[in-house]
Amino acid sequence: MRDFLTFRTMLTPLLIQAVFWVGAALAVVVGLACVVRGLAAPHGGGPYVFWGLVLFLLGPLVVRLYCEIFIVFFRINETLTEIRHVLEERIRAAAPAEGPGD
Repeated sequence: MRDFLTFRTMLTPLLIQAVFWVGAALAVVVGLACVVRGLAAPHGGGPYVFWGLVLFLLGPLVVRLYCEIFIVFFRINETLTEIRHVLEERIRAAAPAEGPGD
């Protein structure tokens, strides 16, 4: 709980995962709606079908790419934090123990 309150535990990566699922579902639903609208059009529904298929197929991929870009920033932060902790431990281990007479 302390890490959460001091912002050492990141909440945003979980939110980014939720945004991915909502965005992917939205892209699929809107893509299907465009395809249905294009197929139901009496004349000239071809562009709706085309863009609906593009959105249906590539929409979730694009959402995933954007979310991965954001996740990379948090992974970099986690890795740098781990490196810092390892370096601090090495410095503590290498420092000579000072006695009471020093």
